[in-house]
Amino acid sequence: MTRDHRQWQWTRSLPGRLRPALTPADQLGAAATATIPGRWVGGVSAVLAPLLLLAGMVLRVRFDFFYPGQLRGYEQHPVLTTWSTSLFTLGVLLLIPAVIALASSIGVHAPAWALWGGVLTVLGLGTRLFFAGVDHLAFQLVELEGYATAHDVVDGAYPAFYVLATVNPANLVGWLVLAVGAWRARTFGGVQCAALGVMAFLVVGILKGTSATSIPIGVALCAVLVPYGVQLLRTGPFPGGGRIAVGVGAVVAAAAALVLLGQAG
Repeated sequence: MTRDHRQWQWTRSLPGRLRPALTPADQLGAAATATIPGRWVGGVSAVLAPLLLLAGMVLRVRFDFFYPGQLRGYEQHPVLTTWSTSLFTLGVLLLIPAVIALASSIGVHAPAWALWGGVLTVLGLGTRLFFAGVDHLAFQLVELEGYATAHDVVDGAYPAFYVLATVNPANLVGWLVLAVGAWRARTFGGVQCAALGVMAFLVVGILKGTSATSIPIGVALCAVLVPYGVQLLRTGPFPGGGRIAVGVGAVVAAAAALVLLGQAG
């Protein structure tokens, strides 16, 4: 087969690869049988994480993007802001097992892309959890000392060096590497890979709100990960109603215990 013929065949197949596509069964199987996170944790996380992120972004869309607006938003609407940051942070947390599951799928046919895309993305998500902790402390300053004091503290401390600032760019590179890996492995169609890659451009930092592009990017992530999570969950049999009830009860009880232990310090 000549080089020109191979190039013609690739060009001819390009429109098909751009269309949305189901993840191949062998790649779903690899994620489902992986020890971590496995079918259930990976699938549920892939479904819930982007929805939680999107909900958190929508709730704070009314506030200005930069930290003075975020602090003022907490001062005026503390419950709404708490819900927003809590949902967004839970979404970031659940994205970690979701990304590991996705990397397991991509790794069937593009192992190097899966490895580096997964590692870099998880490192970037870790920095976002650090941002959430700083946000929480700043909001407590508003609660305890007032807006003016909190603003002055944040304004003075904002330029300070912290080691995770050097890791933060990994988030941008990681999503792009994952998207290219998903394209090369044919985990998704081209449109879905592009939607996955735009997560690299979601601007999130200390006391950052919802920008003009945040919600479209969140919707794009939902369009990719939610169907993937559903497919992953459907790779095996579902338990009966009794086992589901026991499992849900155990998760709720464990979550309640963690909340109580966390509040106890």
